[in-house]
Amino acid sequence: MSNPISLYFWPTPNGWKISIALEEMGLPYVTTLVNISAGDQFKPEFLKISPNNRMPVIIDPEGPDGTPVSLFESGAILQYLARKTGRFYGSTVREQLSVDQWLIWQMGGLGPMAGQAHHFLKYAPLMDPPNDLPYAKDRYRA
Repeated sequence: MSNPISLYFWPTPNGWKISIALEEMGLPYVTTLVNISAGDQFKPEFLKISPNNRMPVIIDPEGPDGTPVSLFESGAILQYLARKTGRFYGSTVREQLSVDQWLIWQMGGLGPMAGQAHHFLKYAPLMDPPNDLPYAKDRYRA
């Protein structure tokens, strides 16, 4: 691979997943920061590559069949990079199914629950006015 992958990133758990995967897979990449606190994810040029206004996004100039590909959603990006490199995805269909189920579990279960816990335990109590919600804190902590 001679052309680096472009990673559109902000240091969130989903953003870190992709940068870690790119490092572990030994793929060259360049990073463009998408400041979600400033609303960069709503800019027209970003919406062209991520129509759901979410990051991370990658653009691989050496995608399938040698043509560029743009991908959003961290789970889809992880699956693509694993298939592209043959790393961290298993070598049999059975192994790949195991990877897929754990990835989907993380994307739909652990990840969102951890995000909600962080919001209600760390962010909401510091809001003005504070939103210290014992029910929400207990629900997501458990």
